[in-house]
Amino acid sequence: MDKITLILSIYCIIYSHPYFRKFLNLMKAPSAHHLPEQGLVPIRTVSSLTGVNSVTLRAWERRYDLIKPVRTPKGHRLYTMADVALIQQVTTLLDNGMSIGQVGHVLEANAADPESAPDHEPHIDLWGHYQRQLLDAITAFNEMILNDLYTEILSLYPVDVVTNRLIMPLLQELGERWVQGSGSIAEEHFFSVFLRNKLGARFHHLSRAPQEPKLLVACLPGEHHEVGLLLFALAALDRNYAIVLLGANTPLAELPAVVDRAAIQALVLGGSTEIAATVIHEELPQLCQTLAIPVFIGGRIADQRASAIAQAGAIPLEENLHRALRQIDQRLIHR
Repeated sequence: MDKITLILSIYCIIYSHPYFRKFLNLMKAPSAHHLPEQGLVPIRTVSSLTGVNSVTLRAWERRYDLIKPVRTPKGHRLYTMADVALIQQVTTLLDNGMSIGQVGHVLEANAADPESAPDHEPHIDLWGHYQRQLLDAITAFNEMILNDLYTEILSLYPVDVVTNRLIMPLLQELGERWVQGSGSIAEEHFFSVFLRNKLGARFHHLSRAPQEPKLLVACLPGEHHEVGLLLFALAALDRNYAIVLLGANTPLAELPAVVDRAAIQALVLGGSTEIAATVIHEELPQLCQTLAIPVFIGGRIADQRASAIAQAGAIPLEENLHRALRQIDQRLIHR
């Protein structure tokens, strides 16, 4: 048998083998499912780009038909950059106070008449309604109703929107009720413990996946309330940051060692207006001079003492979580 005949014989045997034919069919699978070859991103990348977690993205698709991702042969969701732009448009509308149900009508109106300028103002006080429902559950010390409401809201809205529009105003109202005598410390403690447990469980669930860049997140010395810090950490996880969380009342002198050992890319410190002046004017400048990474300061102190924070070498963050995370994004991109 000559070489040509031998090669043709081997080719015929291989081509006729069922496993080889199966391999060819698999190679043709993408075109059979009409999947674009480029420009598609998985759900985790979309969450990182938009700050909307995968649970909420699936809820928007399943319950409101807002997004229509492409499915792979194995059922995995893939999104186009047009989908990403649409999701960012949705989050903007939600952040302006619109309900998720109203968003669908606005998007349909825009698609039907792109030149029109529909009224984007909410027709109901959505977040005020949610706040009253949660407050009723808190004042009744009813953890079951509180848990059901919280879970439902967080499944439909991004965590930074929920934080800015609902959780922070509710915490402020609980504090004002206590000052005015219409509420009690017990109410504030009940909700704070509930929130800390819920956020802690979600934080540890999300932080299992490897992510980057890595942020070190802690409260300034003298700050014992860490709920705001947990809310920030959760929002950062949804944007695909890795988080090392230290919690309340953290000595600044101990942070450089943690930064070195954990390969931290940026430091985020939170605090209220009650932080001692020596922390801002003495300890913070020394920390910023020691570290070669950006130091961000969030919380009410960032607004009240923005000038002193900047003079110390740190960067004050905006109160809005979404904009604060954008600040961090931009600073790390240009490093």
